[in-house]
Amino acid sequence: MKNKSIISLKDISKDELMYLMKRAKEVKEGKYGNFLEGKIISSLFFEPSTRTRLSFHSAVKRAGGDIIGFASAGSSSTKKGESLGDTIKTVSGYCDLIVMRHHVEGAARRASDVTDLPIINAGDGANQHPTQTFLDIFTMLEKKENLDGLNIGLMGDLKYSRTIHSLLVALSFFGVRLYFISPEALAIPERYTDYLDDINVEYEVYKDFKECGKDLDFLYCTRIQKERFYDPVEYESVAGSYIIDKEGLSYLDEETYIMHPLPRVDEIAVEVDEDQRAIYFEQAHNGVPVRQALIGLLLGIIK
Repeated sequence: MKNKSIISLKDISKDELMYLMKRAKEVKEGKYGNFLEGKIISSLFFEPSTRTRLSFHSAVKRAGGDIIGFASAGSSSTKKGESLGDTIKTVSGYCDLIVMRHHVEGAARRASDVTDLPIINAGDGANQHPTQTFLDIFTMLEKKENLDGLNIGLMGDLKYSRTIHSLLVALSFFGVRLYFISPEALAIPERYTDYLDDINVEYEVYKDFKECGKDLDFLYCTRIQKERFYDPVEYESVAGSYIIDKEGLSYLDEETYIMHPLPRVDEIAVEVDEDQRAIYFEQAHNGVPVRQALIGLLLGIIK
């Protein structure tokens, strides 16, 4: 994986994914120490972020590296009219690897076309978010060890969620059955169901998690993303479609793990946090070792 850019889940094979999972486990166990000492990572966030940006910063600093960059487009020269290509070409001379989030789909791919440095896509519009998927799969494997044969529910905003779009590609590497749970207006895009059909991955479609919750090994929730809607009326028509609260837990199996990429709005009640099945904060914290391992592999430091 040395010098490779990670823009989409389609840039990585199952073997590479599992190799990353193995190395991330070793990183979490403390095997590699300050392996990023002497390395500089650029963090270019043209779109707001809390978990992803701080997780990358923590990952780099905990491994002994330095990190530079900006947290919003307003604090970069794009505000002065600089093109994305010129930004990437300039920053490439200051660092060893670039982590980038952008509100425009395809921006990370365009960035990778103008530099020889590895680019990690930290989210591009409603398209892809590969490192979120890596930590999601890592968390699932910590709980179940093997994903083959599992039933996994993906619930909420399936239309605009880049997290969902990346995750379902990774899950297609395994013998899983997918359950798509959403309002019709936020259904999974046809290009993804066509992809699953082409590779013979089984899936079912539901409007309510209560109809299938007892069958699930994992229920992966997402918020309804207000910022992805051009029409406020459309957003209001689907806002609050799903809420998992104490009563909602009764519709899940006693061993159904609840995941969420965060931030949450109102789709998971705070009272659910204390339930042993709620693993979304543990999931978020796994972003540090997973992202450390990925950076180490792309720089050729971890073999």
